[in-house]
Amino acid sequence: MFGQTLFFILAAVAIGAALGVIFNKNLVHSALCLLLNFGVLAVLFVMLNAQFLGIVQVLVYAGAIVVLFLFVVMLLGAELGERVTTWLTLRNIIFVGLSLVLLTFVGTAVFENFIYGAKGNFTPEAAQQVGQVQLVGSVLFTDYVLSFQMVGVLLSVGVIGVIWLAQHLEKGKLGREKSQ
Repeated sequence: MFGQTLFFILAAVAIGAALGVIFNKNLVHSALCLLLNFGVLAVLFVMLNAQFLGIVQVLVYAGAIVVLFLFVVMLLGAELGERVTTWLTLRNIIFVGLSLVLLTFVGTAVFENFIYGAKGNFTPEAAQQVGQVQLVGSVLFTDYVLSFQMVGVLLSVGVIGVIWLAQHLEKGKLGREKSQ
């Protein structure tokens, strides 16, 4: 009973932190909400008896990715709280459409997993027999290969977005310097 209550509290904190990442106008506050979200997910992994994934979550995501994000934000000196004149542009409509397609694929994979159940034998007994890391790798690359590939697509889209944003920002700065 305590575990279920703790899960719901942590899930609510994770959802609140994720919404904080999206809706904060200050990029540093967004990064701190992201750090909180990663920390809560690490605790959830530990509650699921996946200590390896919890440690990786803290080291890789909370440690490296958020620090790198904050470093880039401070290095670029991004203007915080820029005003947006309109959200309804062709580019945003295309991005929303592509996001809905990606979410449909991910949602289908999750829904099929709930309906048909995981084919893998991810139990504490199996983890003791072959080891937790080997079992996670085996299940990840057999039963959850579609989800794993969707994460790869999501990360690739993020990298492409960062490159596009950096080029767009540089062009804007160069244009301002020439006009002065």
